[in-house]
Amino acid sequence: MLGLGEKPKADAKLIKDSTEATFMADVIEASREVPIIVDFWANWCGPCRTLGPMLEAAVTAARGKVRMVKVDVDQNQRIAAQLRIQSIPTVYAFWQGQPVDGFQGAVPASELKAFIDRVSALAGDGGLADAIKAAEEMLAEGAAVDAAETFAAILGEDPENATAYAGLVRAHIALGNLDQAEAFIASAPGPVGRSKELDAVRAQLELAKQAANAGPEADLRAAVEADPNNHQARYDLAAALLAAGNPKEAVDQLLELFRRDREWNDGAAKTQLLTIFEALKPQDPIVLAGRRKLSSMIFA
Repeated sequence: MLGLGEKPKADAKLIKDSTEATFMADVIEASREVPIIVDFWANWCGPCRTLGPMLEAAVTAARGKVRMVKVDVDQNQRIAAQLRIQSIPTVYAFWQGQPVDGFQGAVPASELKAFIDRVSALAGDGGLADAIKAAEEMLAEGAAVDAAETFAAILGEDPENATAYAGLVRAHIALGNLDQAEAFIASAPGPVGRSKELDAVRAQLELAKQAANAGPEADLRAAVEADPNNHQARYDLAAALLAAGNPKEAVDQLLELFRRDREWNDGAAKTQLLTIFEALKPQDPIVLAGRRKLSSMIFA
């Protein structure tokens, strides 16, 4: 427990003090792996005491994409002279052994975040984009277990990666672990829970639950052919088609149901169509064509 007036310690892996003896290792060499932000400060400097905690918080929020080194210019005058530090606070960003960005004086939080974002981008995403692409390919090829493991590993590096989180949920849906998928959705971190990616998997989970209860496709198709106005059979046929991996015909059946009776079951056909559109990719031809047809019938 912290004592009265005691400040919490910064994460030693992300934020550290440096000296003339360790500057090469702490900054120049370390910057070959991850961007290093160097805060030149002094104890007597009022703006430094304002900027320092803000900078530490921003670096911590970046979750390892950047690190921070603090240099007391009074204790390390040779470094300050070599880098021509003329006023403090001065902040430099080092990447690949060279200063690449920086600013002087205290700045607003918005500018500070923009600076951290620029510097974080220098190193790319550490290969996470390639890992996500590989996991998506695994999932598309039916290797859902491998995909789930890869998405989980990505989240170990970046816990708020919405694409990876949604991918993990989709992998569990593909495996039939619907309860587990629902639990992941319920426990998603705040920003992830509000993301479009998770909205899409919520829709996919809802469709998967319906598909699990869908009747035999052949029986439902026969029922619709025998009575085209059997709306429940047509609605259930769409669910069975989705379960069989045929979203195009499922959309066609629901559009036909909407054409015949748009108010049936409190507008269930339209609701189900919108759920399917949400679950598929926005530029999927099935979505684009389906939305156009639905709009034309709504406004006819």
